[in-house]
Formats: sequence, structure tokens, C-alpha cells
Amino acid sequence: MRIAALIFDQLTPLDVVGPIEVLSRLPGAEILIVAPDTQPVRDTRTRWVLVPDRRYDQSGQTDILLIPGGPGVDRLIEDERLLRWIQRQHEGTTWTTSVCTGALVLAAAGLLAGRRATTHWQSRAELAAYGVEVVAQRVVLDGKIITSGGVSAGLDMAFVLAAAIVGEDAAHEIGRAIEYEAVVGAI
Repeated sequence: MRIAALIFDQLTPLDVVGPIEVLSRLPGAEILIVAPDTQPVRDTRTRWVLVPDRRYDQSGQTDILLIPGGPGVDRLIEDERLLRWIQRQHEGTTWTTSVCTGALVLAAAGLLAGRRATTHWQSRAELAAYGVEVVAQRVVLDGKIITSGGVSAGLDMAFVLAAAIVGEDAAHEIGRAIEYEAVVGAI
């Protein structure tokens, strides 16, 4: 199971690190950290530096796509090449996911029009402008797309996804292993 997590300058690190911690514990998980180029990605606020495995356009088809949020999303929603890659990935994914304002990237790629989705509470109006039915929930599942609110809700999203893949009992065991009280059955 190939899981691609997109990283970019000025992302919110926990939006990607939290879900990857959960998803990396799924049987057969292969984590790919992808970015627009192979340079280290920086978050100026927290000073975190993340290093991608490869450019996103070298990832091949993945089973799960994770788009985190953060201030750098403003550049991503204008990047037509990246948005086309997200569209192509989505055609072949089993699951397409976002954390926080990563939902704006999915919306800019045309994947959320007419769907139910969520994002950080400060960005709900912007998400609605894409024709999205914005829901004030931590995690929203609509078809094969799972969106989540800001930062900590990304962990909840990862547990909802884990439960869909390996079942609620196994997802709870992952939560127990990392000492996180998951909301697996809440969606």
C-alpha cells in the first residue's frame, strides 16, 4: 500500500507527521514523502525542516494521497501542474485525504465540488467558495475522500482511514500503541 504525503514550504508539520505516524503502522504501508522538488521543506514558524524522498511527479501511482495544510497552501492552489498531478493521482487512489487547509488544494483541483468536506474553521468560507458543502466536523468522509479540520484532527482522520482499511479493532490497537484515544467509530 503506497501512501504519498505531499510536503511544501510553510506547511503545518503536524498535519503530515501525525497522520503518517498512524498510517505507517498499517500492514504493508510504504510511505513516500513527496514535494515540488527535492530540496528540504521549511516551516518558518516552527523551524521544522522536512526532506522529501522524491518529487511528486516521480512518485508513480499511490493508493493513498495525503495533502496537509499550512500557509504555503496559497501557492499550491495556483500551481496548475501540481493540481493536475493531484487529479491524476485521485483517479487511481483508493483514498484521497487532506488535513486543515489541504482541503483547499483538493478543492482547487476540482475534487470537492458538490461534496461534503471540512477544513480549519478559519478557512471554511474559502472552501465553500469552491462549491463545497462545508461541514463543521473534525473529520468528514465523502466517498473515497476524507477531509479533516486543523492539526490534531489530522490524527483523527488517519484513524478513521485506518479503521476503513484494517477494521476498528486494529485501528484502536494503533491508537493504544501511540497512546492516542482515537475516535475511530465516531464518523
